[in-house]
Amino acid sequence: MMVAGAWAQNATSSPSSRFGYGELNSNLPNAYRAMGGVGVGMRSNKAINPAQPASYTACDSLTFMFDIAGSFLYTNYGDANGATNRLNGNLEYMTIQFPLWRRYIAMSVGVNPYSAVGYKFALNDSLKQGDEYVYHHTKAYSGEGGFTQVYGGLSFNICDWVALGVNAYYMFGEINQSRSLNFRDAAIDSVSQMDYLRANSFRLRYGLQFFHTFGKHSLTLGAVYENKQAFSRMEYNQIETSSSDTVAKMSGGFEMPMMYGVGLSYGFADRLMVGLDYQCQDWSTTKYFGENGDLVSRHRFALGVEYRNDPTSRKFSDRMMWRAGLNYTTSYTAVYNQPELGVSLGFGFPLRTVGTVINTTLEYGRRGFTKNVLNENYLRFVVNASISEHWFFKRKL
Repeated sequence: MMVAGAWAQNATSSPSSRFGYGELNSNLPNAYRAMGGVGVGMRSNKAINPAQPASYTACDSLTFMFDIAGSFLYTNYGDANGATNRLNGNLEYMTIQFPLWRRYIAMSVGVNPYSAVGYKFALNDSLKQGDEYVYHHTKAYSGEGGFTQVYGGLSFNICDWVALGVNAYYMFGEINQSRSLNFRDAAIDSVSQMDYLRANSFRLRYGLQFFHTFGKHSLTLGAVYENKQAFSRMEYNQIETSSSDTVAKMSGGFEMPMMYGVGLSYGFADRLMVGLDYQCQDWSTTKYFGENGDLVSRHRFALGVEYRNDPTSRKFSDRMMWRAGLNYTTSYTAVYNQPELGVSLGFGFPLRTVGTVINTTLEYGRRGFTKNVLNENYLRFVVNASISEHWFFKRKL
C-alpha cells in the first residue's frame, strides 16, 4: 500500500510530458546514474542493474542485496513569455538480488517507474479580425499519472566469460489528460476533451555480456534487446464536451518500441571504472493511437567514470567512490523534438561494519536549445541505500 501511494505522486511537472507516454525512466541504479547513466556494459557485485539482466550473476554467491532510492527534482521552465519553477519528489525504485545456484544462476526482482506525466498550464489568445482582436479565449492543458513496471529477471553464466539474462516486465498504470478551449463571449460554446489511458501489459528484455579479467584489468562488453510489443491490454477512453453534447469513444493501437543497446566498460584493480553506452528505441515504427508518425526514434549516449583511492584502506576518504558522467538524449516525440543534455556528479559512502553503501547523485540537465520554445533546466538529487547481507552460508556451532 505504501509503494502504491508513493508511486501515485507526480515525479514531474514538465509540459513536455504531455506527449507520448510521458517522460521515460532509465531504470538504472543510482550508482550508474552518477556515471552519466551507463549500464549496458556495467557488471558489478556492488549494484543491482535491472537495465542489463545478464549482470545479475556478478553478485557474490553468499550475498542478498536490497536497493531503494528516492529523489528530489527542481526545474526551471521558460519560453518567450516568461519562466516558472517547480519542485517534485518521488520514490525512484526498489530492487532485490540474490544467487540461486553458486555463481552460475542469479535472480533479481523489483519495481520502478517506466514513465511519468505531470503538467498544468494555460494560454490566453485571441483571433484578429481586421484591425481588432476578437474571440478572446483561454486554452488550458493538464495531465497526471504514468506507467509503473514490476520485473523479475534471471541471469546465467554459460561459461567463465559469457553471461545471458532475461527480464520479464508487467507494466500497469494510467494517464489522465485534459484540454479545454474557453471563450470569454458566453454566446460561444466552450469545448473540452479528456483522455484516459489505462495499461496492463507484459514484455521481455534480453541481455548478453562478455567479460574477462587480465590481472588487475577487467573488460566487459554488453548488449540488450527488446522486441516491439503491442500492449496486451490498453483501454483508451475519450470524452469530448461542447455545451450540452458529450461524445465518448474507444480507440486502440498502442505499442512499445523495439529497443537495442550496446555498452563497454573497463576496470582497473577495483579502483577505476569507465563506461560507455549507446541505446536506441525505435519509436518511429510504433503505433500510438493506431497511427505511425507521431513518435520518432530515441537515441541515448552516455559516458561515465568511477574512482576510489584504496578499497582496503582504513581511511574513509580512500574507500569513498567518486563518480562523474554525462549523457545526451534525443526526444521520442515529433511535436516536441528537443534533445536533452545531462551532467552528473556522485559519491558512494561505504559503511564500515556492514556491506552497505549510501550513494548520492546530483544531476544538472537541460532540455531544449531552441529560442521561442519551451526550455527546461533541472537539478535532480537522488539518494539510495544499497544493502548487502551474507545470508547463504552454513553457520558453525
